[in-house]
Amino acid sequence: MIPTKDIENIDDIKKMVNMFYGKVRKDNLIGPIFNNAIQDHWNEHLEKLYLFWQSRLFGDPVYDGFPFPPHAKLPINKEHFDRWLTLFTETVDNLFIGSVADEAKNRAYKIADVFQDKLAYIRNKSNK
Repeated sequence: MIPTKDIENIDDIKKMVNMFYGKVRKDNLIGPIFNNAIQDHWNEHLEKLYLFWQSRLFGDPVYDGFPFPPHAKLPINKEHFDRWLTLFTETVDNLFIGSVADEAKNRAYKIADVFQDKLAYIRNKSNK
C-alpha cells in the first residue's frame, strides 16, 4: 500500500511507534537486546515513546525524560544503530509521506548520531 498522508496526530505516532517496535522486537540482531532490556515493560516503554515523538514532531511539551542513559548500558554498536535506522525508515516510508514523516526520519538519524558519539566518548573514557 502506498502511503497517502503525513504524520498528523498522536494516533499516527502510535501507529508508527507500534509498527516499528513490533519489527524491532522480532529482529534477529536488535530484538534480543531490546527484549532483554525492556522485558515485560513494553507497554510503559511504548507510552514514553509516544510522548517522545509527539514532543519532537509537534513541539508539544509532553516528554521531559532523558533517553540516552538507559541506552548507555546496552551492548550496541554501529551495526545495531544501522539496523534500527533501517527498520525505522522502512516503517515511516510504509505508513506516511510528507514533511513530518521526513522530519521523523531526520530526527532518528540525528538521535542515532548523537547516541553513537556519546557511547564512543563513554567507552573511550572508560578504556583509559
